[in-house]
Amino acid sequence: MSRRLPHPDWPPPTDAPRCGLCQRQTPSLTEHHLIPKSQGRRRGVKIHALPTAMLCGACHKFLHKTFSNAELAGELDSVDALLEQESVQRFVAWLSKQPATKGVKVR
Repeated sequence: MSRRLPHPDWPPPTDAPRCGLCQRQTPSLTEHHLIPKSQGRRRGVKIHALPTAMLCGACHKFLHKTFSNAELAGELDSVDALLEQESVQRFVAWLSKQPATKGVKVR
């Protein structure tokens, strides 16, 4: 079994951006559309006008595996609304204890 090499920019500077959900400093963040692009287009909103949040890869994958696009567009269209969900709270509590360099598998 091979080991993952640390990211070349690791450890991050102290003012590095944090994930919008788990608040971990990670080597890279991804842009999560709080209203999925497909749902935004149906509402007639331009993609660049949709609200976004910067999330770590693990949180981003978790959201898309757990919730449908319709759920994300409806009642879960903000970071605060996501953090009110019990499943998200449990995942974030567990993930915040994991090192940012650890590869996390989302089921």
